[in-house]
Amino acid sequence: METIPENLKYTKTHEWVKKDGELTQIGITDFAQKQLTDIVYVELPKKGAVIHTGEVLLTVESVKSAEDVFSPVSGEIIEVNEILENKPESINEDPYGTWLVKIKSTGKQEEMMDASEYQAYTTK
Repeated sequence: METIPENLKYTKTHEWVKKDGELTQIGITDFAQKQLTDIVYVELPKKGAVIHTGEVLLTVESVKSAEDVFSPVSGEIIEVNEILENKPESINEDPYGTWLVKIKSTGKQEEMMDASEYQAYTTK
């Protein structure tokens, strides 16, 4: 069974969220990367773009499929993880240590689960 970090929040669409003041880091969970298998490409959004809760944030492509990653918060994309342009497999290697984007949150955010709620959600 995977270890789910306690210091993060989780969405039903398998994103993890780490709040740091008004900045929000977003990544995908270990559960999500295992479903995708070998990640080969990440279509990162543009820095400075404004995103709203529930909108497609970016797309992650693996050898078996392409999946959208949804934004759990509204705000401006302040930073994208450029390492993923040349090393998308970083997500497979360390899903909780590899963030995708950092967003300056401005308002509405999705209701999220803590680690134990997410664990229960993924083992139903």
